[in-house]
Amino acid sequence: MTAQAASRARLLQLLEPAVSATGFDLEDVTVSPAGKRRVVRVVVDRDGGVDLDDVADVARAVSDLLDADPDLIAGAYVLEVTSPGVDRPLTQPRHWRRAEGRLVQAVLAGPAGQQTVTGRVLGSTDTEVTLDVEGSARTLLQAEVVRAVVQVEFSRQEGDS
Repeated sequence: MTAQAASRARLLQLLEPAVSATGFDLEDVTVSPAGKRRVVRVVVDRDGGVDLDDVADVARAVSDLLDADPDLIAGAYVLEVTSPGVDRPLTQPRHWRRAEGRLVQAVLAGPAGQQTVTGRVLGSTDTEVTLDVEGSARTLLQAEVVRAVVQVEFSRQEGDS
């Protein structure tokens, strides 16, 4: 494990309980150089989404932890707390649950090679997701999904399926 990966793992382990206590899931933490400072980007999410007041609450909790241990982030840093972008891969059951009703594209691994499926998420469990693919329900095992992302829809009308 590289020093950067170990540092990231340590940050994830330290920040997860504090983020969780504010009612959010910690999706990711990255630290990158920005001139003489570092940018600490904390990505959080929860059912129902994230608003600016939520971001402020999480930022306070994370900032308090980072400031309490100056060895975690060497030198000055800028803290960014954000929600995942629409291009975030759907890798966890909670990601699929939060994508219900959204159009997704999934790449599946199978005996005949990879297959791409596009459909609207009808529902999911911890191990499966059901998509509406051209009017038919298709259940996928999450374990067979190589990559899945929400598709951006600019012209979808309310009630379209």
